[in-house]
Amino acid sequence: MKLEVKDNCPLNNFEPCKKFDCGWFIELRGTNPQTGVEEPSSWGCAVAMMPLIGIEQAQQSRQAAAAIESFRNEVVKDNNEILQLFSENPQNDVKLVNEGGISNTLKLDKK
Repeated sequence: MKLEVKDNCPLNNFEPCKKFDCGWFIELRGTNPQTGVEEPSSWGCAVAMMPLIGIEQAQQSRQAAAAIESFRNEVVKDNNEILQLFSENPQNDVKLVNEGGISNTLKLDKK
C-alpha cells in the first residue's frame, strides 16, 4: 500500500498548493541525509521539507564537532609531547624565536 500525501498548503488554510506562485515552493538538490544516495532535484513546499533539512543540519553539526574534537586531540597530544621534553631537561633554558625576530627565554620551574 502506497501512501499518497495530499498537496494541501498548511499556510493557506489547507487549500491546494499554488506551486510556483508560492514563495515557499523551493527546489531541493543533493544527497538524501537518511539514505546517502544522491537524488535528482525535487520541488516542494519548504515547510514540508523542514524535517529533511533539519536532519541534514544535524548531520553537518555532528561532522563539524568530530573535526573539532580531532583537532583538539592533536593539540593535546602535541602539548603533552612538549611538556615531556621540558620535564626531561628542567635545567636547560629553551629559546624561542618569534616571527618578529624577538627572542624569548623560557625555563620550566620544577616544584
